Amino acid sequence: MTTITNVSLVTVYCTDQDEAKRWYTDKLGFVETGDITMGDNGFRWVTVAHPQHMELEVTLMVPGPPLDDNLAEAIRRSMANGTHGALGLKTENCQKTFEELTAKGVEFIQPPAERPYGTEAIIRDCSGNWLVLVEPKDYSPEDFA
Repeated sequence: MTTITNVSLVTVYCTDQDEAKRWYTDKLGFVETGDITMGDNGFRWVTVAHPQHMELEVTLMVPGPPLDDNLAEAIRRSMANGTHGALGLKTENCQKTFEELTAKGVEFIQPPAERPYGTEAIIRDCSGNWLVLVEPKDYSPEDFA
């Protein structure tokens, strides 16, 4: 029997792989882990990872094959509308991280705000995806009443 050990890859859709790779490395401090063009069709596989968690790569993909045309178009519309969720990012100090990223030109659509599960801010990346930045705290179901 095979045992799954961890999640190793997640996909974030983007409008431009070069721009997205620069944004995730320059703004968030991720590192490039791969940039390979495969086959005759020019399919490009671009990955980045947080330097302290290299076991989880983020592939930056332009919506297209192998997705069908309808799904790819729906993802493009969602990104263009700024309503496409992408990643949750943990931080030890949401306010400080907000200030550091704002100084780097990162667009926040919600500044840090207290929630039952911690302090949360919402970022918009260069493709319109939103990323949730969370400084978690202990909570119970009663905290949501």
